[in-house]
Amino acid sequence: MLAAAAASAAEPAGRQSIDDAWFTGPMLAPSAGTLPRGHVLVEPYLYDVISPRADGFGSLTYLNYGLTDRLTVGLIPTFGYNRIGGGAGSSHLGVGDVSVQAQWRLTRFDADSGVPTMSINVQQSLPTGRFDRLGERPGDGLGSGARTTTLGWYMQTYFWMPNGRILRTRFNLSHAWSRSAGVGDVSVYGTAQGFHGRAKPGSVQTANLAFEYSLTQNWALALDLIYRHTGDTSVSGRSSPYVTADDVRVEGGAGASFALAPAVEYNWSANLGLLLGVRVIPHTRAAPASVTPAVALNMVF
Repeated sequence: MLAAAAASAAEPAGRQSIDDAWFTGPMLAPSAGTLPRGHVLVEPYLYDVISPRADGFGSLTYLNYGLTDRLTVGLIPTFGYNRIGGGAGSSHLGVGDVSVQAQWRLTRFDADSGVPTMSINVQQSLPTGRFDRLGERPGDGLGSGARTTTLGWYMQTYFWMPNGRILRTRFNLSHAWSRSAGVGDVSVYGTAQGFHGRAKPGSVQTANLAFEYSLTQNWALALDLIYRHTGDTSVSGRSSPYVTADDVRVEGGAGASFALAPAVEYNWSANLGLLLGVRVIPHTRAAPASVTPAVALNMVF
């Protein structure tokens, strides 16, 4: 969505102008651009993670503010509701973990030199969602209980196709690591009633390659390709208060997963657009198969 504001270099003659290509951004890859000073981005997402015998309905909203032309800060609140086969789903709509972020733009796209827009992004998640002491409602678990720091490097550039239309491309890399969290009773980590101990989510490395093809000024097609590697999550502690020493030590969950997310974008203007997309994750040893339809409204003020 920031193409018109963030890139003003001249395009080759006879090709589509960057100002003539309106984008919301693909479903998953964040922009390497930053907001102009004093501008605000609001982008709510609604989605449903559909997997065997479960549905995870949720929302997240990007709330970003341009502190300077090169520095954007933001907040990402989340909400969710889990429907699980067997009646153990959420009792009500709940709050998930909240993230705060800051993004510093290193370079801006220049058509003459080929320099892409690049930035560094830092996110910190805050454990505001329920994750333990879930009783008979494990579906109420919408958080991790752990503080997670994510460092990302984002890149965005533009290519002109043989027909003169623009293909906007993003390539993002990120690494996330978490601190341990105290866990009691039934939790999102699979512990049972009476358990008391600690859990530490594994580190996560992600690579995301995304494309947006400008069909017209208003319409665009988008595609995300994602690779994700997750390290072991460790859980240790006592299975009941009557045990005198730790008798639970579990490590698992490590592995790689792949996903693709095609989407269609419609933009009423350079600052207002709608995205309809779906993320598909094939079954792997590390992750069950899932399909996640989503809708997002991108607004810049």
